[in-house]
Parts: sequence; structure tokens; C-alpha cells
Amino acid sequence: MTTRYAARAAAGALAALLVLAGCSSKAKDSDDGGGDKAAGGVKTGEGISGKTITLGALTDMTGVYATLGKSVTQAQQLYVKQLNAAGGVCGYKVALSVRDHGYDPQKAVSGYTELEPKVLGFAQFIGSPFVAAVKQRIDGQDRGLVLPQAWSAALLGSPYIRVIGSTYDIETINAVDFLIKEKGVKKGDRIGHVYFEGDYGESALVGSRHIAEEAGLTVVEQKIKPTDNDMTAQVTALKQAGVKAIVISAGPRQAASLVGVAAASGFAVPVIGNNSAFAPQLLATQAGPALMKNYYVASPSLPIGADTPEAKKLVADYRAAYPNDALDNGIVAGWTAASAFGEALKRACANKDLTREGVDKALLSIDSYDVGFGVAQNFTDPKAPSSRESVILQPDKSVTGGMKVVREAGASEVAEAYTPGA
Repeated sequence: MTTRYAARAAAGALAALLVLAGCSSKAKDSDDGGGDKAAGGVKTGEGISGKTITLGALTDMTGVYATLGKSVTQAQQLYVKQLNAAGGVCGYKVALSVRDHGYDPQKAVSGYTELEPKVLGFAQFIGSPFVAAVKQRIDGQDRGLVLPQAWSAALLGSPYIRVIGSTYDIETINAVDFLIKEKGVKKGDRIGHVYFEGDYGESALVGSRHIAEEAGLTVVEQKIKPTDNDMTAQVTALKQAGVKAIVISAGPRQAASLVGVAAASGFAVPVIGNNSAFAPQLLATQAGPALMKNYYVASPSLPIGADTPEAKKLVADYRAAYPNDALDNGIVAGWTAASAFGEALKRACANKDLTREGVDKALLSIDSYDVGFGVAQNFTDPKAPSSRESVILQPDKSVTGGMKVVREAGASEVAEAYTPGA
């Protein structure tokens, strides 16, 4: 579900400023549960005060991923409510401290700086470039577990930042494999790739280039900014280039524009997006019919409308808690991340170590974790994503959550053999 795109230079500058900001915030908050202590035989540290464990959530409720951020956050608030109703963790209640960065890099970094000394870790952090901007600090002085709603391969390798599901490069490999196996793309063909500048889009582009080389395809690249909402120029360029299919690594608005403009111009090629390039609200727009006909999405899990007991329970619980809000796959992403963090807390409790180090070690001991959405997550290797599998979905307004499964969870041969960052 994730994510994107300050320029790399800006991210680097923000990261440098952040190190300085982090040093002062550590000093100021040293009395706020900062030192390890024994409470009932359980070691605790930052983020635990009194009888409360506080987790952070850095989300986007007002920017390019507002629909995703709202669903992710509300699903996590629901999880925390149910966890506390069941007794919490080690006698502690869990609280979620939420900040909306509006997909603004400065707000994202300042939000992290504010919350970091006060929380045990982050159950949500939307935006690959923003997570990347603070990665050096997380790995260095902070060492708090972060489960981002971001899937850039640049985030791999950290024992504290754990990507849930396949990274964008692997997801894109699986997406293009679908185009080859199911949509008639063949050796010698050209495929288009419209992608956000920054970590998200460029990570996905690595994947499309890799499988194109393996399969004898040519990638026609179109780089865009998150503020670019009209895809007319990109469609025109790709049509002139004679592409047989298009991959889009951007947001829901860009995907809807791309598919809608292509349909209106008679350019009926299949389009497939990464997991954050769709929102079911799009089905009520003019682009809705075209999305249902020619658009697909590669997802790290089954959709919210999956036919599993866990999915059906989550749908019922979410509808009861938020009766006026749409169901989408952001709910699955948020619930999965919160559940994984909760499982790490429970294991850390059993180990009598609820410090940041203890919780991180507990997550790294989880080798197969599935909350009922079809893909088991393995968190034991920080250098690898927790899964290489993708589910291929298609928009369908007649089903719960607006997405139906057209190919079950699986990893292509190219994805299985691929090493991120190699």
C-alpha cells in the first residue's frame, strides 16, 4: 500500500538536518521513559510511560495518498482498539500517535523528529523518499522498528525498517510477467512505463528494466512528478512509440487519467499499476468503465473483499467502526502492519524485553506470518523483502472493496531469481 517523491538531493539535505535535530530531541526527552528499567520483570525503554506503549503513525491524510492514508490509519486504530480490549500487551495498553504529513517532505521529517523520542516504534510511515531520508538516523542512533507503507528496494538492508510484502522492483517484475503470460506481450515488443520521480518510481523502473532484458522487451520510459495529474502527453508519447502495454508506478489520480485518456483516444492496451496506484473511489468517476476493462493492479496481498474468514471479519468490524467510509486495500495494508507490530510486541513480552532492541529482535524471529490475506510474511532477513509474491487484481465495482482477483498470489521465475540491489 505505499509513498514518494522528494528529489534525492532534498532527501539527503533533510537527512543531514535530521541528525542534528535528533540529537537535541534525545536530550530533551531523556526522562520520558527513555532509560531501560524493570517493570514486573519486563525491560522497557523509549515509548513506554506509565502503563501505555505508544506507537507512531506518520501518514498522508491530505496529500496525493489521502485515501490510502485514511484507510491505513483507521485500520490501525481499529487493531489497537481490539488489542486493548483483549488485554493489551504485558498489562500495557497500546496507543497510536498519528501525524499527517500531507505527503510533504519537510512535514514528514519534522513529524518523525517530533514523535521518535516519544514512541517505541512506527506502525506506519507513508512515503518511500521520506523513510529513506531518515534511514541513516533510524539505523544509527534511534533503532526503533519502522513498518513503512513504502516498498522501495532502497529501504532493504535495515534491521529496523522492515518492508512488508514485495518491493516495487519485484512487484513490477511480477506485473510484467502477468502482461507476458496473460496479455499477449511477447519478445520484441515495447512496453511503456510511467513512473513517479524518486524512490518509488525508480525502484519500480529497475524491475521493469530487469524483466524486459530477460524477456527481450523494450521499455519506453515516461517520468512524471506527483503533481502531474493529466497524463495526455504521456499517453500520446506511448501511443506514438507503439507500446503493447503500460506499467504505471504513480498514484490513483495519475492511473485514472492514464487509463481514461488512453480509452478516449482509442488506445486500448492493458495497463497495470503498482499496489498504491488505485483507489476504489475512482470507479465512480468518468474513468470507471475504462479502469474495469483495461486496468490491473499488482498487490502484495489478497484484496479487502477476499473470501477468507479473516477478511470477512475485518470487513464487518471496519464497517461497524467506520460505517460511512469506503473499503479499500489500504485497510489490508494498515491492518497487516499493525498486526505484525502487535505480534512482535507479544513475542517481546514473552521474552521480557519491551525495549526497542527487544521488539526488533522479536520481529526478526517471525518467519511465516499471514493475517488471512493469502501471503505469508518472513521477517527474518533484513536484506530481503518479507515476500516475493504478488496478487494480480482488477477493478470491479460489483465486489467488496472494488477489486477482484484475476491471478492468485505467486512469484514469477524472474522474481524468484532476482536479487534487489544487485
